[in-house]
Amino acid sequence: MTRPITHIARLVKWGRVLARHGALRGIENDRNAPAPVKRLCRIARFGARQGAEPDYAGAFQEIGPAAIKLGQALATRPDLVGEGPARNLLTLQDSLPPVPFAQIRAVIEDSFGKPIEALFESIEEQPIGAASIAQVHRAVTTDGKQVAVKVLRPRIRETFARDVETYEWAAAHLEVLGGEAQRLRPRAVVDNLKRWTLRELDLRREAASASELAEAMKGIHGYHVPGIDWDRTTGSVLTVEWVDGVKMSDLDALRAAGHDLSALARKLVLTFLTQAISSGFFHADMHQGNLFVQADGTIVAIDFGIMGRINRQARLWLAEILYGLTTGNYRRVAEIHFEAQYVPSYHNLDEFATALRAVGEPMRGKPVSELSVGQMLDGLFAITRDFDMQVQPHLLLLQKTMVMVEGLATALDPDINMWDVASPFVKDWIRDELGPEAMIVDRLREDIGTLARLPALVRRIEEKFPPKGGAPEQAPLPDIDLILGLGGPRKRQSNHWVGYGAAAILGGAVAWAFTYWSFLS
Repeated sequence: MTRPITHIARLVKWGRVLARHGALRGIENDRNAPAPVKRLCRIARFGARQGAEPDYAGAFQEIGPAAIKLGQALATRPDLVGEGPARNLLTLQDSLPPVPFAQIRAVIEDSFGKPIEALFESIEEQPIGAASIAQVHRAVTTDGKQVAVKVLRPRIRETFARDVETYEWAAAHLEVLGGEAQRLRPRAVVDNLKRWTLRELDLRREAASASELAEAMKGIHGYHVPGIDWDRTTGSVLTVEWVDGVKMSDLDALRAAGHDLSALARKLVLTFLTQAISSGFFHADMHQGNLFVQADGTIVAIDFGIMGRINRQARLWLAEILYGLTTGNYRRVAEIHFEAQYVPSYHNLDEFATALRAVGEPMRGKPVSELSVGQMLDGLFAITRDFDMQVQPHLLLLQKTMVMVEGLATALDPDINMWDVASPFVKDWIRDELGPEAMIVDRLREDIGTLARLPALVRRIEEKFPPKGGAPEQAPLPDIDLILGLGGPRKRQSNHWVGYGAAAILGGAVAWAFTYWSFLS
């Protein structure tokens, strides 16, 4: 268990980096930020030489790998960090200087227990990409296949575990402040980040995700997932088929190759909707570095460390929300929010529908280039606050990916209208999933399942309430006060003093850390 003083020392160190990049100004100026947090920001930036413009992405890049992943997660949370910081964090590049190849060779050989020459005929020592978690090398297998080899950075699991533990500690202390800090659920945000990262740190899970997505998208023309070389894949090494294509970020090369950028933008949006709404399993790291376009226009996706899942009920709600917004049926959108319990029941449904209309109407029928994103986000966040809507952690990955897809589609075709592209797809899916035939099938499946569970239910009832004639019931026992305050009111009193003691120790630790830091400065 890491001591509080260790967490505080890390946070002070990271706070100094944020301060140097001017990244604490936004928190200090945010009227919704808790007062204790603002005071800590002022302490952290005391004496720091700040840049003219806040550079949140640069700060997270300097702090390290875990901070890069946290920054990418916060980029989808303008309600938590503000619109300006969120836009800046979207530019955060998940890249670090590469690890020397000698260390990469050691990881590969340790993973397989054999020399690297037994696996690959050749492997390029210079990586083609180096991210915060792993780096990728081009290679040729001993049977002559061209592949890409992804290898985890040495000791990256220990680094992430250490930093995320401090994020959890800080989030718990932030949430206990209540108010806006509690509504935004920072502990749930960090927990999601932790689970995403743990999946990324097991490359066998990434291989399985790629295989599952390939199976789900098998019938979709124009989308490809590279094949996995399972014999050369472990928890620390992933080997996939080599893909030739143009990066989706290289617009000039796409035009030179004769691709229709507008058609590519529509295909990108539709393949994402197919994954998220039809399959409920989607590639959640769809930034421009992870997407290529082959000569025939096929979109190839790579890097499946972060994947999202949505259950069927949530997908039904999501589809109806999207369709309701595109058609202007704000009352139905409001009803879904109440059915899903995204909005507490003590609020008025009609007032919420009117609030949605105020945000939705300005967006309908306009290309992205004509929308005021800032005004739209301000309106949406005002609604979440006015109607006490808590953050839904299970939808954070979807939100993050939608932001990425919109950015990519807009870069390819600035005049694309996301609503117009999504509406026919969503309408057809809703008709298939909520039509009369689907309702009958769902009811039959549910009722048959209920009948099949009845015998087991009866058996459990009999176990809980056995027939008379067994052992007699135990008579009520008297209450006894335990020594050392372990029972009854004494326990509460003891815990009360323990709380005071813990508070005194933590306060002393903070004071010591600040005094020590001031001395060093």
